[in-house]
Amino acid sequence: MRLPEISRSISIPAGVVITVVDRKVTVKGGKATLTRDFSHANISIETDGKTVSVGAKWPRKKEASLVGTINSHIQNMIMGVTQGYTYKLKIVFSHFPITVKIQGRAVLVENFTGERRARSAKILGDVKVKLDNDDIIVQGASLEDVSQTAANIETVTRVTNKDPRVFLDGIYVYERNEGMD
Repeated sequence: MRLPEISRSISIPAGVVITVVDRKVTVKGGKATLTRDFSHANISIETDGKTVSVGAKWPRKKEASLVGTINSHIQNMIMGVTQGYTYKLKIVFSHFPITVKIQGRAVLVENFTGERRARSAKILGDVKVKLDNDDIIVQGASLEDVSQTAANIETVTRVTNKDPRVFLDGIYVYERNEGMD
């Protein structure tokens, strides 16, 4: 059964400007400007300066679920340009001391489980990565870029062919925050 119409709206906070052109959403705020293309979805996105409406007329199941998904993406974009996102990762080792370096747009993990070759994790978008003793701080305006960069760093130190209860060495996400310090 198809619903006659499904719609969700978001109120735009002060200091944020949202423009929509052909289902391409641009959100400008105090910290950054984010652009996202939703032209693949068969939904309507409209703005009147105070609210953004995401909706679909006579949606199938896929379009109905896309309305909620795109609504959440736009809310994440608004949060990103106003407060930003911060992920904190902890460097943990017991056998071999891990050395972490930032080189260009990559994070290099050296001496992981005694390996001679450095492992490399890609830094995406406009994400900033800082080292603070045994912590790695990943900050940025785009939730997708910040979380994927943190996941890249965590994945690069995945232990294979060893008992994970014994070999706890690695880099692990331990805190996710909205807002940059």
